[in-house]
Amino acid sequence: MMEFSIFKKSKKSNARLGQLKTKDGVVETPSLVPVATQAVVKTLDSAEAVDAGCQILVANTFHLHLKPGENIVKNAGGLHKFMNWQKPLMTDSGGFQVFSLGFGKDLGISKVLKDDLQRKKSTIKVGNQPTFVKITNDGVYFNSPVDGKKLFIGPKESMKIQEDLGADIIFAFDECPPPSADYKYIKHSLLKTHDWAKVCLKSKKTKQALFGIVQGGRYKDLRVESAKFIASLCFDGFGIGGEFGSNKKNMAGMLRQTIKELPDKKPRHLLGIGYLEDMENIIKQGIDLFDCTVPTHYARRGIAFINKKKHRKIDLSKPIFIKDKNPLDKNCECYVCQNYRKNYICHLIKAKEITGLKLLTFHNLFFFNDFVVGIRQKIKDGKL
Repeated sequence: MMEFSIFKKSKKSNARLGQLKTKDGVVETPSLVPVATQAVVKTLDSAEAVDAGCQILVANTFHLHLKPGENIVKNAGGLHKFMNWQKPLMTDSGGFQVFSLGFGKDLGISKVLKDDLQRKKSTIKVGNQPTFVKITNDGVYFNSPVDGKKLFIGPKESMKIQEDLGADIIFAFDECPPPSADYKYIKHSLLKTHDWAKVCLKSKKTKQALFGIVQGGRYKDLRVESAKFIASLCFDGFGIGGEFGSNKKNMAGMLRQTIKELPDKKPRHLLGIGYLEDMENIIKQGIDLFDCTVPTHYARRGIAFINKKKHRKIDLSKPIFIKDKNPLDKNCECYVCQNYRKNYICHLIKAKEITGLKLLTFHNLFFFNDFVVGIRQKIKDGKL
């Protein structure tokens, strides 16, 4: 089971300090939840992820269902033993793959659209179906990206897979609608997600903490409707998913409105948002946990984040760094900055050595986790 305690609420914002406790350890909140898609933080082992400051990870239900399969993980003693991770773990529901393998793949779009023109060019209406995914009232039919085999995942199936994987915190199965969907599609999708939420609660057989997911897209009335409905059910916490429009000021307002409808005593997790420039803003609205691939995704493309005040990043594949004898960030206390220099990392990246990606991943994760430590300190000091 899971316990969540709130130690301090900010007088300047809706930010709060808390502690989330499971049988596998304690997470100081607010906290970044780094992504371990296939039961690994890419390029790092579990001990290195701990050394980089990770308190909790989230693994991907759909990908682990494909390989190695939840039965393999269960027979290995569950995800914690399988990946030698001795801290809390989450698994997502697989619902995001409804979007990413469906309309996302068809239209070449992500959760956040670049502009309204992109939205108009790819408007999705009720009745539209993706090419490789079929969404029904009972669940979703996929073609496996591994072998093309036909698969079905609905709320009952998602619960069973996540129970077998054995994470501390699991999520209800939802449809993550495309950001270009019109109002009627989002409304229709929302009702489906709400029906699935009830099925997930009825289907769950374990003591794992179960988070319900609030959807509603960029529409404030649907966000409020969804938050009220999901809050009325006996979930242990809440995920907030989908997109909030291209304007980050709108995102803050909608988050604030959404969170207002959720029980104060339960944790709130924002799904898939976590750029450095977003963190203070979302935490000020009352978010406790948030997952993001940014630190690891950018590292594997040769990019390091530096300078906490200005949120800068540098591309170590550029030739200019081959003669630079300075650390990535002179103010960073991570192992990489204390022991390696830009010239060496630049060489590794240009030589396509995997160690370069490993060093950048460690640095970026440490940098992001330490950035959140700084935000927690600001809340403690009454500055946020």
